[in-house]
Amino acid sequence: MEKIKLQLFATNTTESAAAGNNLSAEMKTYYEKRLIDLAEPRLVHDQFGDKYPIPTGGGKTIEFRRYDSLEKASKPITEGVTPAGNNLNVTSLTETVMQYGDWIQLSDMLEMSAVDNNVVQATRLLGAQAGRTLDSITRDVLAGGTNVIYAPETKDGVTAPVMSRSDITENCRLTADLIFRAAAQLKGMNADPIDDKYVAIIHPYIAYDLMRSEEWIDAHKYATPENIYAGEIGRIAGVRFVESTEAKIFRGADLCDTSRTLTITAYSASASVAPSLGERTSYMLTVSEKLDTEKAADLIGKRIQLYSKSADTYSTVTIKGIHPSTRYVFISEAPSFTPENGDIVYPGEGGKAGISVFSTIVLGAHAYAVTEIEGGGLTHIVKQLGYGDDPLNQRSSVGWKATKCAKRLVEQYMVRIESASSYSVNAQAN
Repeated sequence: MEKIKLQLFATNTTESAAAGNNLSAEMKTYYEKRLIDLAEPRLVHDQFGDKYPIPTGGGKTIEFRRYDSLEKASKPITEGVTPAGNNLNVTSLTETVMQYGDWIQLSDMLEMSAVDNNVVQATRLLGAQAGRTLDSITRDVLAGGTNVIYAPETKDGVTAPVMSRSDITENCRLTADLIFRAAAQLKGMNADPIDDKYVAIIHPYIAYDLMRSEEWIDAHKYATPENIYAGEIGRIAGVRFVESTEAKIFRGADLCDTSRTLTITAYSASASVAPSLGERTSYMLTVSEKLDTEKAADLIGKRIQLYSKSADTYSTVTIKGIHPSTRYVFISEAPSFTPENGDIVYPGEGGKAGISVFSTIVLGAHAYAVTEIEGGGLTHIVKQLGYGDDPLNQRSSVGWKATKCAKRLVEQYMVRIESASSYSVNAQAN
């Protein structure tokens, strides 16, 4: 456990109700640096993006820039004649920055020395929270990329292609071959490596499968292990892997309070007018489970998977409305089969039968941009006893605030591989 010399900050001890008892510059700098140090190790998704400073006095919009490649200069030049030359083609991409933050209130029932120790502990917890929060913001932007490879299904020695996330099963595993394919795709688009190789961000549950491959090289076996990235675990197929529990997991929410799934009792292809929807709905399921009103509202617009027991097949549809009291679920399109009593409804945000799907993102250089966490991107805020409306000096607080956004710059410079693992049944969305 780290020990701190509290006397360094003795000038900040709140001994009276006097106004203006603010943090010294030394203490403020110490806490600010500590918060950033605690947040940085969790910013795995930030470390490979182009860094842009937070705009000052420029409103809430930040401008990123993408430079287009130059065409080949294949036309011979004339001797003694200077050619016309070329121009930089710059595409401006803008994004709105948003603020995020949290805080913890501390009580006056502690001695000042104990309060200062609690500030340290609160800073540690808030720094970890800030890092996970800011990292997931970038993660979600990257997970929305358009270049996707779905892991094929291998079962009983037979491999079959998979064309969508909803078709991914537990037998769709990440393999070295898929990494080779992703790397080849980046090379084909002339994506520059990051330093010397492409980089992949992978979840530990997926790394477990890949690390058993014969081609895998552990990071500690590198010729220069001192140059590894934060979180780096190894490489394969010319791709360096950085492990993070924040790597995206796609999984739909449970469909009701008592069950992850719903059981169909009836289906109608010509339902009557649904007053709360304001329009006629043609397709309606009746389910046996009790539907929670608040959860039902969150499910509107979500995809679900209907499973036919008799045909052993799935159909993915969208929820258009729910009547909790009648246990009606209205869907926007006809299923590919006629649902029957006893058929199952699964969440549709993940793989087949609602399993979790893991994202592994393979990156080239300049694929995306992020705002920096220093220089206004992430700040630490400590308020001592007596701040604000606190006439009896009963409250102090510790908090953080960050201004943040991320933007995909070149879609072709990133590839997302979606696959399952032995943990897909129980792994939760993040």
